[in-house]
Amino acid sequence: MSGVLQEMRGVQVLVFGLDGPPMRSDRDAVDLIGDALGAGVGWVALPAERLGEDFFVLSTRIAGEVIQKFVNYGIGLAVVGDISRHVARSTPLRDFVYESNRGRHVWFVAGLDELEGRLAAA
Repeated sequence: MSGVLQEMRGVQVLVFGLDGPPMRSDRDAVDLIGDALGAGVGWVALPAERLGEDFFVLSTRIAGEVIQKFVNYGIGLAVVGDISRHVARSTPLRDFVYESNRGRHVWFVAGLDELEGRLAAA
C-alpha cells in the first residue's frame, strides 16, 4: 500500500502522494481500490497530478470508467488539486465536476482541508 491512512472527521481516508504511477485506466483504479479495501477505508484521496491527461478529456471515457469502478466497490474518490486548466478548456468537464461535487461518491477538491470539510458536512 503506497497511501497513508488519515482519519478525517471520523472517516478513514487513504491519502496518496504525488509519487506513484499515474492512473491512466480503470485497471490502474483497481490497484488503488484494492489498497483501499485492504485498509478498510471509505475514501481515497488522489492528487490530480496522478491522473493522466486523458482522464480530463471526457470523450476518452477514462474518467467514467475509473469512477464507475470506485462506485461499484463503494469507495469514495476525492481528486485533490488544481484542475482549473482542464476545466477552463472544457465546458462538459466543468459540468461534470460540478455535478460530481453535488454527489456523494466523487469530489474534486482543492486540498485535503476542503475534503475534510466536505466529509464533516456529509
